[in-house]
Amino acid sequence: MNYALKLLDEQIKDALSTLYKINADKIPFQKTRKEFPGDYTLTTFAYSKQAGKKPDELAQELGEFILSKYNNLDSFNVVKGFLNIRFKDSFWIEFLLNAVSENYSGYKKQNSSGKTILLEYSSPNTNKPLHLGHIRNNLLGFSVAEILKACGHKVIKTNIVNDRGIHICKSMLAWQKFGNGETPESSNMKGDHLVGKYYVEFDKAYKKEINDLIAKGISKEEAEKNAPLILEAQQLLLKWEKGDKETIHLWKTMNGWVYKGFDETYKSLGVDFDKIYYESDTYILGKETINEGLQKNVFYKKEDGSIRIDLTADGLDEKVVLRSDGTSVYITQDIGTAILRFKDFPDLTQAIYTVGNEQDYHFKVLFKILEKLGYSWAKECYHLSYGMVELPEGKMKSREGTVVDADELLEEMFDTAKKTTQELGKVEGFSESNLVELHKTIGLGALKYFILKVDPKKKMLFDPKESIDFNGNTGPFIQYTHARIKSILRKAEEQKINIDKAVDPKTINTLERDLIKFIYEFELTIEESAQVYNPAIVANFIYELTKTFNRFYHEHSILKEDNKEVLQFRLLLINKCAQVIANGMKLMGINVPEKM
Repeated sequence: MNYALKLLDEQIKDALSTLYKINADKIPFQKTRKEFPGDYTLTTFAYSKQAGKKPDELAQELGEFILSKYNNLDSFNVVKGFLNIRFKDSFWIEFLLNAVSENYSGYKKQNSSGKTILLEYSSPNTNKPLHLGHIRNNLLGFSVAEILKACGHKVIKTNIVNDRGIHICKSMLAWQKFGNGETPESSNMKGDHLVGKYYVEFDKAYKKEINDLIAKGISKEEAEKNAPLILEAQQLLLKWEKGDKETIHLWKTMNGWVYKGFDETYKSLGVDFDKIYYESDTYILGKETINEGLQKNVFYKKEDGSIRIDLTADGLDEKVVLRSDGTSVYITQDIGTAILRFKDFPDLTQAIYTVGNEQDYHFKVLFKILEKLGYSWAKECYHLSYGMVELPEGKMKSREGTVVDADELLEEMFDTAKKTTQELGKVEGFSESNLVELHKTIGLGALKYFILKVDPKKKMLFDPKESIDFNGNTGPFIQYTHARIKSILRKAEEQKINIDKAVDPKTINTLERDLIKFIYEFELTIEESAQVYNPAIVANFIYELTKTFNRFYHEHSILKEDNKEVLQFRLLLINKCAQVIANGMKLMGINVPEKM
């Protein structure tokens, strides 16, 4: 709870106790809506019955009591049982001056909370390169990790690589049949792109076989099961699980190509991991755990030899955990991965899975199975579900080769940033190397902000051109505003004005007041964002701050202000605004340039 809310909490508790003998717990406040005067609002309905007063009457009496007793409050108003409370300007001025003297830049990194949180994101398959869907996953996971760290939690960033299974065997088989020994070096392709090419080749050839079988009078369902290519891929999977040397060698070679490609993409995107898990390791523990669970009657064997669990009593379905041929399914390795993580990190208090909402049911089943296996930590597993990303052209399909490749999208963002900055004439005085860096900073900022400003639960439409607009709710708009503030501060220093000198202006205007409140409420915003794992709360807060600064900049003089005390105070204020903008963007993995 921030200082203002702590004060109000104490004051309202005092009023409720003194006036009505009500001993209240934590008082629920919210920010006052923009259309009403005030800073914070109390809903009085919860206390109305106990006090024997109508909500409006209760709000009026509480307001009169705290205003008469406490000298940090300026005024109050009542709207339909809501008590809107306004602090004096001196309260906000004092906060800003203290923030300057203590070098407070919007939030203090909290002391250790005692919580260790493992956060999984990315989760790529080694049969294709990263695409736009992976970009949302990576950016969301990375940002949530940074926000949780800012709240004092120890965070372990992990990646689980889906490096085995039938889909991997499809790429391997297609390369064996159609590859002619092609390598990343011989083709001049990134390794993940090369392997992805053969995943698409498999699908094309497989579909042709299905159509040929259908033409011979076989049903579509039977054709899909008995097409020669899919049967060969299944045999390749069995050979892999039995440790066939030739199969394992090909698997390691092709995966090696992919990992090198992934590393390049992660570096360009600016995300990293503390530990990487591989399903080729964790599925073994999953199979062992299932066999142990079979002995304890957690699972049962079906007539066809498959091992299953019946979760119908829990509102779920019957779930296959091992196929009839003994090979594992996705949930097999997910069971093993979860168990291994809690073994690797004994102090783990929570595990968060950043995975798209098409897997909502999968995680309900996984967590329920872990619970039935007797793992008490199963209740601390959380699925950070997010909506799919679509383009103006529609949905992406990786096996048909219609995905938006992550590397190509990043290059497009950098190119668009270059064209846009040139058109706007925002590149004067930059060296060639500085320009390249600037275009990457703007391009990445546009991409990351556009994706992170949307609530994770919502499906989103990504439009590269819209994302890089220098006006509106975009990354470049915020970056440009930060650069504008820095330009003003540089000019002030050139004029020998000390931008860190604390000066009390005695009065402030409405926009100055609003800007101070943004600085004040940043820490609360981070906490709110962390509680619901939603970087959009931080993103839109920073946008509102930026928008308010630009109004202030256009309506009030800064460097041309005649009153030296007001000038000094405004420089202090905008300097703190720049720090909050930079810190907020950093929590989203976005850099802000000093010049644009």
